[in-house]
Amino acid sequence: MTKLIVICGATATGKSGLAVNLAMRLNSVILSADSRQVYREFDIGTAKPTLTEQQLVPHYLIDICDPTDTMTVADYQQQAQALINSPPSPSSPSSPSSPSSPSSPSSPSSPPLFLVGGTGLYIRSIVQGMKIPRVAPNLELRSQLESLGQSQLYGMLQQVDPVASHKIHANDIVRTLRALEVFYITGTPISQQQGEKPPDYPILQIGLDCDVEKLDIRIRKRTEQMIADGLVAEVEYLCQKYGFELPLLNTLGYQEIKQYLAGDISLDAAKELIVLHTRQFAKRQRTWFRAYPQIEWFDADDPELLEKVWQRVQNFLDNSNSAN
Repeated sequence: MTKLIVICGATATGKSGLAVNLAMRLNSVILSADSRQVYREFDIGTAKPTLTEQQLVPHYLIDICDPTDTMTVADYQQQAQALINSPPSPSSPSSPSSPSSPSSPSSPSSPPLFLVGGTGLYIRSIVQGMKIPRVAPNLELRSQLESLGQSQLYGMLQQVDPVASHKIHANDIVRTLRALEVFYITGTPISQQQGEKPPDYPILQIGLDCDVEKLDIRIRKRTEQMIADGLVAEVEYLCQKYGFELPLLNTLGYQEIKQYLAGDISLDAAKELIVLHTRQFAKRQRTWFRAYPQIEWFDADDPELLEKVWQRVQNFLDNSNSAN
């Protein structure tokens, strides 16, 4: 039976390093749960696993989408579930980031899969089996709807899908548009297409966290390292190749360097903005993950972190195998 170990938490808490160490001990593979690492060429600013880490442990669900494309949660869920249902072999000669060439389904003694990242919605889509309407964004329809204004749009939503309207705030234009888009494309209210069906395989969810002050230090050190690793050159290259208006270049770490390249701020100011915005992002991540009691939390700064988590993983695997 497939077994899944989730390593989650806020940015800069050391999820990737811990996962690599655990996966090496178990001869396992890692499935990324990061909404930006799926995009090719966005490497340094997304803290994508290094080539060394990818050589030590095969990583999947990174570099699977062009920057000009859109990876929806439904797209991610589909690819992740395919890998979980037919686990890839750690020694597979295929590209680690490719979902192709899976091995046969795992036996009770097979190593677990690791799902690692900080994108809460990606993780939730897997561990809780979210039912997601597979409706691609329709830009023409959205443009027509947006021209009506949020007040009228919300009134329309109350008429066609009162259940969804009770869950969506009257000022939430993003979710209002999505609900109307799904309804007008499929003819079925989005509330009737949603829900959850948790998987039947065992799941262990490990969360990493630390004091806010220590997390701030981690964030600052990582920002400095990204700059040293060539973040400015990466952003400059991406701007030249795809243009300054590429939506991904307006995300954390890229937007601030883009401002520097445009001459609007100094590099030091860009660094401080990255630290500030990363700190704010980490706060939102912590709030998200803390809402799920299934997550077992560990101190990211504990010098015995690896051994403590390793012991918990062994207990989980022993219990899972005995249950079979």
